[in-house]
Amino acid sequence: MAAAPFAPSPAPRSLIGPDAPVVLAEGVHWIGALDPDLRSFDVIVRTANGTSYNAYVVRGTAGVAIIDTVKAEFSAAFFARLEAVARYDEIRFIVLNHLEPDHTGALPELLRRAPQAQVLLSPRGLPLLRALLREAFEHYDIRPVTTGEAVSLGDCGLEFFTTPYVHWPDTQCTWLAHRRILFTCDLFGSHFCDARLFNDLTGDFRPAFEHYFDRIMRPFRSFVTEALDLLETLDFAMIAPSHGPILRAGPRAYLQRTRTLATARLGAGPGSGAEKSLLVIYVSAYGATAGLAQAIHDGAEQEPGVRVSLFDLEGAELAPLLDLIEVADGIALGSPTINGDAVRRIWDLMAAMTDIEARGKLGAAFGSYGWSGEAVRMIETRLQGLKLRLPEPGLRVRLHPSTDELAEGRAFGRRLAAHLCGRAPERALDVTEAAAG
Repeated sequence: MAAAPFAPSPAPRSLIGPDAPVVLAEGVHWIGALDPDLRSFDVIVRTANGTSYNAYVVRGTAGVAIIDTVKAEFSAAFFARLEAVARYDEIRFIVLNHLEPDHTGALPELLRRAPQAQVLLSPRGLPLLRALLREAFEHYDIRPVTTGEAVSLGDCGLEFFTTPYVHWPDTQCTWLAHRRILFTCDLFGSHFCDARLFNDLTGDFRPAFEHYFDRIMRPFRSFVTEALDLLETLDFAMIAPSHGPILRAGPRAYLQRTRTLATARLGAGPGSGAEKSLLVIYVSAYGATAGLAQAIHDGAEQEPGVRVSLFDLEGAELAPLLDLIEVADGIALGSPTINGDAVRRIWDLMAAMTDIEARGKLGAAFGSYGWSGEAVRMIETRLQGLKLRLPEPGLRVRLHPSTDELAEGRAFGRRLAAHLCGRAPERALDVTEAAAG
């Protein structure tokens, strides 16, 4: 990654007072909250520098709009900053770009104080808002908006862009053309708390920016790419996300970097053409599952148009394998059954697959067992939960595979490869039926 667009520029430091709003542009203020002591966000993201909950006020000649709120525990700071720049009876609109609790924690109290405000959100946000407000939902003016719709604040207006699954179904972005500011909620965010707030003043937050993408956005990278296509035509001078630094220095570099991150990490390799790729990944206790894996690999290689790779997970790092899985067309996972379960390394890999885009890939399971053989069914159930398609029942052998069972392993590999190439009838495995068989 080129350092220049992301490196902080020398500039005077200005600290944010405990209740002080911050000017982004004329008529636009940050009224969010800082959480420097947070070390784990939503369980899944480590936050060495804490985070911020960014919320904004936009003032026009015909009233005020609030864009997002903060986590409930930080409501006092949010309201103190809001009250420093606006009265509650001036608020015409409350924009909810995304309805997770870290963005809507202060919303019920804000609506109590400004009941006249119209709430603007994406159509998919409606059931979430109803769940949040419960009986009070019917008492407020709530309007769903989609791409191209706008509202006026007199001398300026807000335009909306629907960006679903970036990273929830309800997400949207808000554009203030008058000041060339794009409010993106979680998109272009980072869990990095620095009271200097702007990217040209803060410490170097590049690792936090990329870690945030990997853990939050990477599973939805195709949706991220669609959002980037929608937004990059805007002539923005500033990106105002809901976490981390506000991007006023070189904001387009962050869009470009996000596009790079959203692109598959590895190509299929030189000369691959239209080849399909199949990964055979296994853990073996006594060599039995390894022998089966080799047979599956050898069988799949016999099918033209498929590149097959074999990996012993026991000696592999997960991160490079995840990059491979993300660009592969299919994976076959193998594990022995130990104590009625698949081995931990296989579970670790499947847990980590939630961080990548795996939906729709071909999946399969295989393994050796001594007594009960639950591992294969467990792997199939997990792969199905990850939305992979399973065209073949898993392959199980007792103890070491016989000559006939190795032949069946090769046939299993050929069938998987044929499914990848569209030379086998489309079918989806019903894991419940397979488990009963």
